[in-house]
Amino acid sequence: MGQEFFINSQGLEDKVRQLLPSQGGAGAGIDLSGSTQIIPIIDLTESAQGGNTRVDLQTALSFTTSTPFLVANAETTLVNNTGYWRVFGTMTTINVANVNSNHIILSDGTTQKIILNANCGLSNSGGQNPVLSFDFIVFLKAGESLIAKSTVSNLVSTGCTRQIADIDGNLVNP
Repeated sequence: MGQEFFINSQGLEDKVRQLLPSQGGAGAGIDLSGSTQIIPIIDLTESAQGGNTRVDLQTALSFTTSTPFLVANAETTLVNNTGYWRVFGTMTTINVANVNSNHIILSDGTTQKIILNANCGLSNSGGQNPVLSFDFIVFLKAGESLIAKSTVSNLVSTGCTRQIADIDGNLVNP
């Protein structure tokens, strides 16, 4: 059996009153006490049990959860399911002679918002093909979609999408 003793510290009492008003901080003074008895505290949350995958591992790519895309001279819906989605890849320009565009677009079915744009001007000299890399996360509600659009075949968007969480923020493991 443990031994009990009282602690007389005005600083500790003031801090307890400030942080825990329901424990006497708003009313009469309180007595702090200590004990030599060990009382274990058990955290019963899932993360304490080790049941969840670390967030960095949870976002890993896998054969079944990654969806590749390649868009050239087309408009393609990349994702139309709700939730949080990681989108990554590149936009490449291959000797484009006129002003054209590569876009990544969010759409609600009526309005489109360009969230990533690669405008290309006159053809490149010396055979250089500029590459724009991207890696971002989007949130899609019901009725929304993510679209890739290329206005000519020489503008190529290629990459991958992967759902990392559902609409409620619950992580989706690979």
